[in-house]
Amino acid sequence: MVRLKDIAQRIGVSVMTVSKALRDEPDVSAATRERIRALARQLGYVPDSTAQGLRTRTTKLFGVAIPSITNPIFARTFYALEERAHEYGYDILLTHTQNLPDREDYCIRRLLSRRVDGLFISPVYRLDPEVRIYQELLARRTPTVLLGPAAPFCKSFVCVEIEEMIASYTVTKHLLKLGHKRIAYLTGPAVAPWAQERLEGYRRAVREVGLQVDDRLVFQAGSTLEDGTKAALQLLNESSNATAIQAVNDLVAVGCAETLLAQGLKIPEDISVAGFGNIMVAEHFRVPLTTVRQPKFRLGNAAVDAMMQLLRGQRPDVKRLTAELLERQSTAPPKEPKTS
Repeated sequence: MVRLKDIAQRIGVSVMTVSKALRDEPDVSAATRERIRALARQLGYVPDSTAQGLRTRTTKLFGVAIPSITNPIFARTFYALEERAHEYGYDILLTHTQNLPDREDYCIRRLLSRRVDGLFISPVYRLDPEVRIYQELLARRTPTVLLGPAAPFCKSFVCVEIEEMIASYTVTKHLLKLGHKRIAYLTGPAVAPWAQERLEGYRRAVREVGLQVDDRLVFQAGSTLEDGTKAALQLLNESSNATAIQAVNDLVAVGCAETLLAQGLKIPEDISVAGFGNIMVAEHFRVPLTTVRQPKFRLGNAAVDAMMQLLRGQRPDVKRLTAELLERQSTAPPKEPKTS
């Protein structure tokens, strides 16, 4: 392994001069600095990040805890996090919580053991008013940014999120303007604030046009393709007479739509379907899905901006990003009733 001492001996300068040149400090002449850097590249010198961390009391590492990188929403957000962190000279350690509380606790503790300079967490939502690991993060004053809305147990932390209720309201208004009066809603996990806000957006839009919110049109789904399939079968078995379906996210919408098509229904001729998120499969589904474009990349950028403010000792405001409605072929006016 090449050491600073090896470079110093080859150039004929002190170890301190080599160290300063590689850190780009101004009290080393430009010519000497360039000679040192050229030799360092030639010899394949790699700085000892552990030693640097001991000197600076930083590791230049961020920890990320998300449910799974296979989730299209988090894949795009993580890409933005990594790119923006790289611009600031930080590397990222990624962990997966699988949306399990015990796994989340383990992931956060593992990241803390690596002495990360800050944490980005997509919380595992639950009804508990307090969660021990989050209390510990507060006590340690670990710079932490939540990727998504805060729940009671993590309300003290900075978060970046989207305007969930407004975005969902916009989707429902689109369906109402097409003429749909019986719009089924496939809702997400009851403990997740983002799912609650999206459901409220649907309810608000329905009430605004003078219609009653029919709880028989609200079906408990979840967040996966399989959840969408189960909810669609329940909807069909209960003969809800819905002319449109709005799903809490695109995966649920696609799972639902696949089931409807398998049952011989046509989309949108027999029933309209809309999602939320604009993941890639939504655009390339058999019937391209009407949805809202969730600003996944901007969310990651905003999260890093908030983190850098925290590292400077500042308290950033809650960042709420807007989402855009994308009208595609899966929604259309309801079928005219047959007349005798």
